[in-house]
Amino acid sequence: MMGSSRRPAALAATVTALLLLALSPASAAAACEGATGSFDTAGNRTLVRATLCVLNAKRGRHNLRPLRLNSRLSTASRGHSRAMVRQHFFSHDSLDGTSFLERIRRSGYLDGAAGWAVGENIAWGSGRLSTPRSIASAWMHSPGHRANMLSRTFRAIGIGIASGTPSGDSGATYTTDFGRRG
Repeated sequence: MMGSSRRPAALAATVTALLLLALSPASAAAACEGATGSFDTAGNRTLVRATLCVLNAKRGRHNLRPLRLNSRLSTASRGHSRAMVRQHFFSHDSLDGTSFLERIRRSGYLDGAAGWAVGENIAWGSGRLSTPRSIASAWMHSPGHRANMLSRTFRAIGIGIASGTPSGDSGATYTTDFGRRG
């Protein structure tokens, strides 16, 4: 019977370790539903939520507050991703010269703000490189994109994902617009 008194302690330690692992930011990224999905396997809404989850998990690993999805920023992001696919270009500036700041301004996000900060990340990929997890990983390996993702300044995000790529291939094109209003 002495062994049975150790079993509950060992079981409690195992359960505690599993709970800590389950609550860690690293496992949060692994648990993001749809993070390895594409337009072939998941809908746009699932991909947007997965992208937000993966980005917030990465921010969590750096002790940063999670970003909140903002509908106005998402309008600007979605329109830009669609335009890049439809018009076959890849740039922060639209073909007509409109900057990401102007797109965000037109969305109404900056209306009435005494101060603000904004940033933008864009990316596209085909096949397994078109998933939210893959896109976020690529951004983390790019200093400017990483700086936007891990900025303490930003509190809101708009995520726009369009089916297809600027090159005309199948895949996905991503725009994330980051913001903070003061």
